[in-house]
Parts: sequence; C-alpha cells; structure tokens
Amino acid sequence: MALFKIDHEMTNSESLPSFSLTIDDSYSTAVYSDTDKQAEMVEFLRSHMRIPVFDLQEGLYKRLTVEANIAFFHKWFDCQMPLAEILVLFELHNCAKSPLYKCSGSVIRRVYFAKYYMSGVNPMVFREPIHGVDASTINTFINMLQKVKEDGTPVLVLVSNMEHALLLGDVVYKLKDNGMQSIEVDDEDEDEKNSNTEHSVAPVTTKLFKIPAKVDDKMILFDPTEIDYIESQDGKAKIIINDESYAMDSTLAEIEQKLEIYGFYRCHRSYIVNLQKVREIITWSKNTYSLRIDNKIQSTIPLSRTKVQDIQEKFSLK
Repeated sequence: MALFKIDHEMTNSESLPSFSLTIDDSYSTAVYSDTDKQAEMVEFLRSHMRIPVFDLQEGLYKRLTVEANIAFFHKWFDCQMPLAEILVLFELHNCAKSPLYKCSGSVIRRVYFAKYYMSGVNPMVFREPIHGVDASTINTFINMLQKVKEDGTPVLVLVSNMEHALLLGDVVYKLKDNGMQSIEVDDEDEDEKNSNTEHSVAPVTTKLFKIPAKVDDKMILFDPTEIDYIESQDGKAKIIINDESYAMDSTLAEIEQKLEIYGFYRCHRSYIVNLQKVREIITWSKNTYSLRIDNKIQSTIPLSRTKVQDIQEKFSLK
C-alpha cells in the first residue's frame, strides 16, 4: 500500500490541485490528466517524495548489445530473477545480440522496462509507458504489470490518453482542476446485466440521419458513417473522427439506442464504436481486449471482456 498526498502548501502550484491517493499493492492504478498536470505531479513525486519515475530519461548504453545492457543492470541492482528469464519476460531474447543503437524504439522501450523492473523500486511509477510503441511492447508491459502486482509492489501509471488509462489501470482516476475523480472501470456483472437489458429491448427505428455536435458556438451535423467511435468523458459524449473530437449534449446512454440501427455497438462502458470502422480485435494479456479502428491514426479503444463473444458473433467469427 502506498499513499500519495499533495496539497498546495507542498507544491505552490497553480495547475496541480490538492489530493490524496492510496495505491493498493494488488491493483495497478492509472491517473489520466493533461500533460501540464502530469509534469507537475512527476516533479512533486521526485523532489518531495523521492520516488523514481519511469520516463526514459535515465540512460542506457547504446553501443552495448541488448543482453549486455540487461546483464549490467542485472548485476547493478542485484536482481534475483535469472538473466535468461528477464530476457524472455521482456521479449528481448530474439534480439539479445543486437547493439542497442540498431534496435527499434519499441525494443529500446522494453530494455527500459526491464531495467526499471530489475531496480526493485517500491512503489513503481510509470509516465506514458506505452506511448508510441508496437503491440508486442504494449503486451510486454501488461505482462510486467501483472508480475509486479504478484510481487506485491504498488503501481501508479500516469498517462494523457484515456484509452491507455483504461487498458493499464485496474483502478482509474482523472486528475482535474478540483482534484481526483474516480473513473468507472468495466464491471463484468453490471455489463452482463446491461447486456441482458439491451437484448430485451428491440432496436428503435428512427429517422435520425445526422448526429449533432458542437464546435465553438456552431452546431455541426455528422453522417453516422463518418464517425469512428463515441466516448464518454465527465458524463458527456464526444464524437471521435481520426484525432479530432466534437462535444455532444447527449450522454452515451441517450445516443446508444439511436445509433444501433446504423451499426454502432456499446463495446465498453465508456465507448460506442462504429462496427464498420473496426479493423482488428486485439487480445492482450490477462483477458484484456481492445479494438483497433481503421482510421488515419489507427486508434485503439477498450473492449469489455463480457462483450468479446458478442462482437465476435457480430463479425461471424464464431
């Protein structure tokens, strides 16, 4: 168990609000915020609480091989896990003999993961750990989180992307101007209840062909086929098209039934996806799933465990 407590007397910061946050050692806790608040929080953790933060700032030895880097830090931190197991855990065994300067950014990130894991710091704090890396590296990080939790180490993950927060956190918070707000993470029993309720109500046929959203003081009308997905933030829905978002006056619950006949599906408590835009169903570790969207930036959004079989049936995969 780890307690993080921040108040204005400690920080003298205008952008970082006061809050208390308890991190349970059996869960990974994710905090979603803008980059300014994130930077202030990292500075506070380092300067006031003396907690190391994983953020790729501490160097590796670029001219050494992957294996030589791991071996050096394995000895430096007196890590008890065998070196060969570290290489396998972080999917580095196949590139062990490659000099680091010839490796991809994702491989280098996995070497950083291994170094931080071997350091044995407690609690562990990560800043944007899966930003800009490939699927294999994301999966490696999720595996590492599971191992860290099994070791009884509290884990805090700081991200500026809500999808990453929901993917990595068993418990998720949003850091706002007035403090920490708890974000509901998918609950299987409630999802199952909602799923049963949905199946008991026939889809409503509607004449709605345009979806309204606000841009500044203007009302924009979108054709449903333009929309990649709709997400909920602070109780309000947002239309997402590529990397652009447009605020709606409706909640997800209000818009869900209207969009069902246009091929939209409630894939997660906080997301409705346009099924025509789904490119891939991604299976991570620990029965964690995401949907990859076929748009310019190849977005990924969470998929509830209880919705996996249903969406597979919709795509005739079962």
